[in-house]
Amino acid sequence: MKVKIDPVTCIGCGRCSNICPEVFEINDGIALIKLEPVPPGYSEKCQLAAIDCPLESIFIEEVNPVL
Repeated sequence: MKVKIDPVTCIGCGRCSNICPEVFEINDGIALIKLEPVPPGYSEKCQLAAIDCPLESIFIEEVNPVL
């Protein structure tokens, strides 16, 4: 899974970093991604963070492994 944050709409409210501090952090008033790609163990928490984002600034891209 890959996670992207829209830096234009992100207001740095910190909801994402509260839900999943392993992946998100707030720096200079904007959310940043700490782990890329997101380890499978944090997928659910990242999806919850995206749902909880008040400005829908978090985008999740599922990455399918090449077989």
